[in-house]
Amino acid sequence: MTRAADHVDLTRLKVLISAYACEPGKGSEPGVGWNVVIEAARRHDVWAITRANNRPAIEAQLARDPIPTLHMVYYDLPHWACWWKRGARGGRLYYYLWQLALYSVVRRLYRSIRFDVTHHVTFVKYWAPTPLPLLPAPFLWGPVGGGESAPKSLQADCGWRGRLNEAVRSAVRRCAERDPLVLTAARRSALALAVTEETGQRLRAIGAKHVEILSQVGLSAAERSYLASLDSTAAGGPVRFLSLGNLLHWKGFHLGLRAFAAANLPSAEYWLIGDGPYAAHLQHLARTLGIEDKVRFWGALPRAEALSKLGFCHVLVHPSLHDSGAWVCIEAMAAGKPVICLDLGGPGAQVTSETGFKILARTPPQTVKDMARAMTVLAGDRRLRARMGQASKDRVASQYAWERKGERVSAMYRRLAHTTNRRVPTA
Repeated sequence: MTRAADHVDLTRLKVLISAYACEPGKGSEPGVGWNVVIEAARRHDVWAITRANNRPAIEAQLARDPIPTLHMVYYDLPHWACWWKRGARGGRLYYYLWQLALYSVVRRLYRSIRFDVTHHVTFVKYWAPTPLPLLPAPFLWGPVGGGESAPKSLQADCGWRGRLNEAVRSAVRRCAERDPLVLTAARRSALALAVTEETGQRLRAIGAKHVEILSQVGLSAAERSYLASLDSTAAGGPVRFLSLGNLLHWKGFHLGLRAFAAANLPSAEYWLIGDGPYAAHLQHLARTLGIEDKVRFWGALPRAEALSKLGFCHVLVHPSLHDSGAWVCIEAMAAGKPVICLDLGGPGAQVTSETGFKILARTPPQTVKDMARAMTVLAGDRRLRARMGQASKDRVASQYAWERKGERVSAMYRRLAHTTNRRVPTA
């Protein structure tokens, strides 16, 4: 069904959002879902579908801060269908089936409300289905990621398990790109948002005609204010480098440790926060490199404690091989910390020469050498750290504030509301 653009109310649109992960006060996927939903509801009438297990946190937040234009719709598969939802593989299967079952829900909603725009938000990956493009309304897809891959030259440094993991990931992604529902999402999207250019290339390859780049990462005003308060915590003491995240091969923390050893900074320290299957390997590597007395493994910490540790450090080291989002980079930048990252994926787009060092990732030796040089420069120049830290705060405020992202997405809704044939009109 189509409607004349003349009848579309450009003051407030009726928007349907699918956000499987959606929870206030969280980062990563739940934070993306929640912040997109509330920013949209501040400008439009929004119906947001999410899992029923998100309801307690959402209802508690809305009781404290009501948003009359937000209508939450909670849906889960029958309880008997949840038995396999254990571990990563079970979670992916549950998500896939949840999206399939959602079609009857969104179809009933559309018949009663007649949405101007539909929008898939989470999960933020392009190779999973969504029923929204099957509705007769302009469909906004994303931001979605998942098209990023570790460079072949660096995979050789990840051990056989790491190489196998990357091969399996690539094979799964290639198979998923042939899923008729994924192809439908691409070909029927009025606009597809990719978190990186790598994902943008994959979206175009499977049929998306209109693709724009938009990171899924953002921070609220309250989050930016809190993180900025951590800026002065690290005054005095040795220069501390920090890596924060799950200890997995593709996070590249082995490159960070080798670079720290090569830099040979007498009074510096390297902190790692997180846990995972790569932990024992990294601890062994630190001993082998002779830097175990300068490296501290904190293990997994609650979010608040991890951010507090961030405040006591001077530089974030995030040598991820294929990160689409990298929330930790934006959080560190908001806290006034320069970032050393590889010029890959999301971090490569987030960090600039004014806010840190982006390292070209050609070979492991070259990458380690260039990272070590960046560590040496930052460790020896307090004014440079301060200048990059302030530039980082300014960049987050201008490019990664949820308020600004909400304005941009709202403008997209208005463009798409004129759509009668799933094409984006000329801006």
